[in-house]
Amino acid sequence: MKKYCCLLLFVIQFTTNSTAQNSDSLWVRENYYKVEKMLPMRDGISLFTAFYIPKDTTVKHPILLNRTPYTCSPYGEDKFNPRIYESYWINYLREGYIIAIQDVRGKFMSEGEFVDVRPFNPNKKGKEIDEASDTYDAIEWMVNNLPANNKRVGCFGISYPGFYATMAALSGHPALKAVSPQAPVTDWFQGDDFHHNGVFMLMDAFGFYSGFGLPRPKPTKDWTPGFRIPSQDNYDFYLKTGALKNFSKIMGDSVAFWTDMMNHPDNDAWWQARNARNFVTNIKPAVLVVGGTFDAEDCFGAWNLYKAIEEKVKTPITAW
Repeated sequence: MKKYCCLLLFVIQFTTNSTAQNSDSLWVRENYYKVEKMLPMRDGISLFTAFYIPKDTTVKHPILLNRTPYTCSPYGEDKFNPRIYESYWINYLREGYIIAIQDVRGKFMSEGEFVDVRPFNPNKKGKEIDEASDTYDAIEWMVNNLPANNKRVGCFGISYPGFYATMAALSGHPALKAVSPQAPVTDWFQGDDFHHNGVFMLMDAFGFYSGFGLPRPKPTKDWTPGFRIPSQDNYDFYLKTGALKNFSKIMGDSVAFWTDMMNHPDNDAWWQARNARNFVTNIKPAVLVVGGTFDAEDCFGAWNLYKAIEEKVKTPITAW
């Protein structure tokens, strides 16, 4: 009898969730439409951006920007991303935000060359770019071209997109009012993902970069699969592969960031240029840094980004 009760509860829960999602999906379709644009950057390349825009034009709407290296698919103005009504996004939609999701430079459908944790350049001149300037140019286009926007922008991102949220905070655009880096990539040598206190985290780095790090010769809608471990026992594979140089042989010479990590085993100037905490000295928008102790990696990025901003900037900031 208990088994039947458990099954019944599962069916009821599943049916309830499905009904709620279908209801949310219908509401989104009735109240929003989707537009896809290539946004021009100062150096001549364009970044693919998907917009979910309220149909209600009787009021002005704020813009919420999410910049990601993981794709803003599905592509096609008739194809809504299920995430926007199956997750927390639905709350922003019900508040009337214009949602902007952008493929960062060099990833998926955006033009240009992708650079991992691209260093911030505080002294940009002319057409020089970094992720902060790309954010500035994207915001500039949005506030001047999106219908019924109130020229107020927020930006957030989780994990790697948290790095791009931090770079957004350094953009200096006057329309950017609030930024939230969440579980953000901050310093990949000391404590985020690929090193813990300087110790190289082989499984994370190899597993991630064998796919993510492969070159993308031209814009694409497709993911690149990573290395397929020829065993169901990951521990056995890593144990038998042995020395780090053996993993480099498997990786090959096409994954630029892997090669860079091998060439910079110490916390040198190359790593320091990629440490976002070194540059958070002139932040104007309000900042909410979010982290969680359940994170599979650690809370290094959130804790230490918050600490750096608090020490270097006199601006409203909250840790949560």
